[in-house]
Amino acid sequence: MELEKFSYDNKIVKAFMIATVIFGLVGMLVGLTAAIQLVYPIFNFDLQYTSFGRIRPLHTNAIIFAFVGNAMFAGIYYSMQRLLKTRMLSDTLSWIHFWGWQLIILAAAITLPLGLTTSKEYAELEWPIDIAITIIWVVFGWNMIGTIIKRRERHMYVSIWFYIATFITVAVLHVVNSFAIPVTFFKSYSWYAGVQDALVQWWYGHNAVAFFLTTPFLGIMYYYLPKAANRPVYSYRLSIIHFWSLIFIYIWAGPHHLLYTSLPDWAQSLGVVFSIMLIAPSWGGMLNGLMTLRGAWDRVREDVVLKFMVVAITAYGMATLEGPLLSLKNVNAIAHFTDWIVAHVHVGGLGWNGFMIFAILYWMVPRMWNTKLYSTKLANTHFWIGTLGIIFYALPMYVSGVVQSLMWKEFNAEGFLVYKNFLETTVQILPLHALRAIGGGLYLTGAIMMTYNLIKTAYAGNFVANEETEAAPLVKNYISTSGGWHHRVLENKPVLFTVLSLIAILIGGAIEMVPTFLIKSNVPTITSVKPYTPLELHGRDIYVREGCVNCHTQMIRPFRSETERYGEYSKAGEFVYDHPFLWGSKRTGPDLHRIGSKYSNTWHYNHMLAPDAVSTGSIMPAYPWLFDQVIDKNETSGKISAMRKIGVPYEIGYENAAGDELEKQAENISATLKADGIEVVPDAEIIALIAYLQRLGTDIKGEKTAGLKPQH
Repeated sequence: MELEKFSYDNKIVKAFMIATVIFGLVGMLVGLTAAIQLVYPIFNFDLQYTSFGRIRPLHTNAIIFAFVGNAMFAGIYYSMQRLLKTRMLSDTLSWIHFWGWQLIILAAAITLPLGLTTSKEYAELEWPIDIAITIIWVVFGWNMIGTIIKRRERHMYVSIWFYIATFITVAVLHVVNSFAIPVTFFKSYSWYAGVQDALVQWWYGHNAVAFFLTTPFLGIMYYYLPKAANRPVYSYRLSIIHFWSLIFIYIWAGPHHLLYTSLPDWAQSLGVVFSIMLIAPSWGGMLNGLMTLRGAWDRVREDVVLKFMVVAITAYGMATLEGPLLSLKNVNAIAHFTDWIVAHVHVGGLGWNGFMIFAILYWMVPRMWNTKLYSTKLANTHFWIGTLGIIFYALPMYVSGVVQSLMWKEFNAEGFLVYKNFLETTVQILPLHALRAIGGGLYLTGAIMMTYNLIKTAYAGNFVANEETEAAPLVKNYISTSGGWHHRVLENKPVLFTVLSLIAILIGGAIEMVPTFLIKSNVPTITSVKPYTPLELHGRDIYVREGCVNCHTQMIRPFRSETERYGEYSKAGEFVYDHPFLWGSKRTGPDLHRIGSKYSNTWHYNHMLAPDAVSTGSIMPAYPWLFDQVIDKNETSGKISAMRKIGVPYEIGYENAAGDELEKQAENISATLKADGIEVVPDAEIIALIAYLQRLGTDIKGEKTAGLKPQH
């Protein structure tokens, strides 16, 4: 059979690699800044654009979607062409994908510091950017599926399976979680409320980790590890089991982020069961990777690429064992809302994703520039500094998490909380946060070393933009059933393979979400819970804008330690008008669900102006801009109308009277402040924020809660 000549497109890979390195350094620097702010609040600079609540989501988005995302695309574009023995379907689509993705990242880098956010974890970007993400993701999928269909290699290697699952699942997750009602071009409200919004968000959030940070990098592992080790994958059959069990089970595990919350018990239990089951396929993949190195361990000591890969795969194994263990209710009761979760996430992020990215960059650059790595010694130094960075980051956070939990839950012999003041815990763990910042600094230093090394490598070689090669054309109507339990028959049909993958990931999500939305008993109503007033609605939007949910939860769990400290545990019916939900996932500060009426308006005013002066030892940033900026009253009617469209029972025409009600409530708060010698205009943002904070948790005060039994 005559061979066909063609070339691989390395230019698109190069572009994604450059973006990976640039955004990696930026994302790590922002993360280091945020870590320092949690030790020295002065580094918030009293500026709204650099405050922790705004740059923390900037860090997560920069790392996940800019650093890891660009690396994922670089790895996929490079490996897919070679696995399928064909150029990508369309160079034009490749470049639309590249530039579209970079513009989305740029939009995120602009809007998040401006406070334009939905506040939903890993999905903070506002609705116009969500639409752009959808379009660019479709372009990526179109190019990928089209390339698979026109391939010259009939066998769809295991990496391709994981790439397909990544494309379809991220598309489903993004579209479902991003449903929102726009208010303005820069503001929207989540279509879902309260319990439903929490379930959808963590179905998305957990599986964004699964299908954006895990499955594509498993595909990358299955390609680059055998290449670097010059060994075949340990077990093809284990790859099949690993793939199908992983994508089916992973999608069910989201509710383990919501244990001991107001989510119905049955949904929590499903999340726990499938989380524990998840250990098997996750460790199957890890073992398949490590066993691929059988007979090549001597090379690991010499080859820096393999060193990075071994640590990456080991970190993946650690994180995917720890995650299911954290989903056990007795462990979750200790660890959740603490720095333990931060350590867990960063073992995966720094170890699995970061080190795998470093490995493939060190592997690809010399080959694409047709030269040798500039300095193996420098790369080895990077490896050890990066490893120390992970240790200095993770270990203090594990210790910090245990300290937090023990202090939060400790009672004395008389049955009273020993550390009722939350700040006692905050002050205790500051040295551990300082060590975490040192770890982040070490990791960033290693990345800078790598950048220098790769630049010098590129300058020493000649870039091969179009790598010439040849392969036989695909034989039509040929089916091989050798090996793999006839799985190769399925691999011959990429469209069917994609459809079956879609079905596998839809089952779990549908079974968990449909009953939560359709069966009213899952969210029992409380008659005393009313919609927010117009001023409170403005205040809530300011709370969202400032990223307060990054540090404060609004979910009091049914533990005595929490009800003694914060008040009555949280009920599902209290959140029916919350778009989006604000339960939070980390307590850097105390829970705020029952903060309403606990302190005076003057206390809140002074606390937002100078937190440390009101609460000695506080690491909360000040918010001086709230005292100068005023709310936009012209947006009030639009906010009321948007809320009504998604089910909040504001009366028809209420938006016409909302302005008068807003001014009356604002003037009352302004008057109480004036009585204490504080002059502030009624439409100042601080007034709206105080109104919202004073409302929190007050709806059920004095309400009989018979029949509203604890969820646990």
